[in-house]
Amino acid sequence: MRNLVLGLKPGREKSLLRRHPWIFSGAVAFIQGTPDVGETVEVRDSSGRFLARAAYSPSSQIRTRVWTWDEAEQVDEVFLHARLQQAIHARRGLDHYPPNNAVRLVHGESDCLPGFILDQYGETLVAQFLSAGTERWREQLSEIALQITGAEGLFERSEVDVRRLEGLPDRSGIVKGASPPERIRIHENDLDFQVDVYHGHKTGFYLDQRENRLKVRGLAKSRQVLDCFCYTGGFTANALLGGAKSVLSLDSSGPALGQLRENLVLNDLPTDRLEVQEDDVFQALRGFRDRGRVFDMIILDPPKFAQTAAQAQRAARGYKDINLLAFKLLRPGGLLVSFSCSGGISEDLFQKIVAGAALDAGVHAQIIERLSQASDHPVALNFPEGAYLKGLVLRVMG
Repeated sequence: MRNLVLGLKPGREKSLLRRHPWIFSGAVAFIQGTPDVGETVEVRDSSGRFLARAAYSPSSQIRTRVWTWDEAEQVDEVFLHARLQQAIHARRGLDHYPPNNAVRLVHGESDCLPGFILDQYGETLVAQFLSAGTERWREQLSEIALQITGAEGLFERSEVDVRRLEGLPDRSGIVKGASPPERIRIHENDLDFQVDVYHGHKTGFYLDQRENRLKVRGLAKSRQVLDCFCYTGGFTANALLGGAKSVLSLDSSGPALGQLRENLVLNDLPTDRLEVQEDDVFQALRGFRDRGRVFDMIILDPPKFAQTAAQAQRAARGYKDINLLAFKLLRPGGLLVSFSCSGGISEDLFQKIVAGAALDAGVHAQIIERLSQASDHPVALNFPEGAYLKGLVLRVMG
C-alpha cells in the first residue's frame, strides 16, 4: 500500500474530531505522494497526528470523504463487506421491511459509506456511485451487495449533479447480474406500484416519501385534494385509498401521468374521483387562483430547487411562490402538506419561507406536524447534511 498523506492546516481538524466525514479543499495544507482519483489517503493534522483514512477527490471542493477514523482499519474488500453488511442488516429490523419489497439499503455518509446509495426493488438492486471513492470501488461494492442480498442483478443510475462536481461522467446501465425488467412491481403499505428503474426519477421511485404517503392517506378522507408534482402517483394513490372526495393530480410529465394511471388501475382505485392535468405546476396554480378554484388539501412535493447552500436564495423564491399560491387555493380549515428536498435549504429556513408565503397570502396557518425522510434513510448525528427532506403539515385557520 502506498504511503499517501493529506495534511491539514492548523486548526482545520475540528470538524474531523467531531466525526464529520468531509474535508474541503481550503483545509488542505499539503499532499504527500500523488494519489489517484478515489485512492485512500491518510489524513493528519498539522502536528502529524493521524485523524482518518479518506477517499481523495482532486476535482471536488470536498477534497476527501472519510472512510474510517480507526488507524488500525484498512480500506479494502473486507472493510467494505463489513460496512455493507451492517447497513443492510439494519434495514431488516425496520417494521416496513418486509412486507414492503422496496427499501433503501445504504444511505451514503449516514451508513459510513460516503457517496454510495443502494436501493432494492424486488430482486433488483439499483446503485448510485456519487463520489470518487465509491467510483474506485464500484466493482467490489456491486459484487458484495449482490452476495449479501442474493438479488438477481445490480443496475446503476449515476446521472446526478454531484458526480459532475467530483469530475465523474454520468453513467447508467447494468453493472452485474441480470438486467431488470422494464417495470418492477413493488409493494408498499398495501399498495402496488410499477417502477421504471431505467428512466424513473432518482433510482426509479421516491422511497424517501414512503411514510409521508401513508400520512397523507390518513388525512385525505372526504377532502378535495390537489397533488402537485404528482409524478407516478404515490401520494395520489394513497389519498384515494384514504377516502379522498376527489384528487386532481398535476405534473408536467406526460409519461409520468401515464404511469400514474397504470398504478391506479393496478390497485383497483376509483378513477371517477380522479382528474389528471399535464401542465407546469406554477402556471396551473395561477390559473386555479384566477378562476377561484379551491381545495381542502394540497400536496407540494417539488423537485430539488437548491443543490447547495449557495443556491438557497434563488431556491427560496421558488418555494415561496409555490407555497403562496397554495395558501390562496385552500379553504379555511384546509391542509397544506409542503416539502423541500433541497439540501441547501435548512429546516429552519424552510419554515421561514413558508411562513413568509402565508403572511403574503393573508392567511394564518399552524404547523400540526413535521415530516422527514423515511426511516431507511437515516441521518448520522455527525452528518446533519443527511437530513435533506423537510416537510410540514399545515392547517389554514378560518
